[in-house]
Amino acid sequence: MDIILVMNNINPEIFSVFSQIDEDQTVPKNVKLKLKDAVTILQGEDKDIAFRIDKVLEGLDELCEDSNIPNYTKTQLWNLVSLLESLK
Repeated sequence: MDIILVMNNINPEIFSVFSQIDEDQTVPKNVKLKLKDAVTILQGEDKDIAFRIDKVLEGLDELCEDSNIPNYTKTQLWNLVSLLESLK
């Protein structure tokens, strides 16, 4: 269940963190599915990059509030939020 990465001028480190979370066996499936959706949104070209980043940030904020996510994964999610906010 690997995430296919197409960079689209986005920092490769962002996709690296997505992949690390995807490969982590302790992360619940529903979280991995939401992260795959986030990657798809970032890779899309139908909307402006700022809009896509905002959409992904909204989803990541929701995930960070989930009590079922391991603390280490939450830290990775916050790292993603920081990296994405730096693109704005």
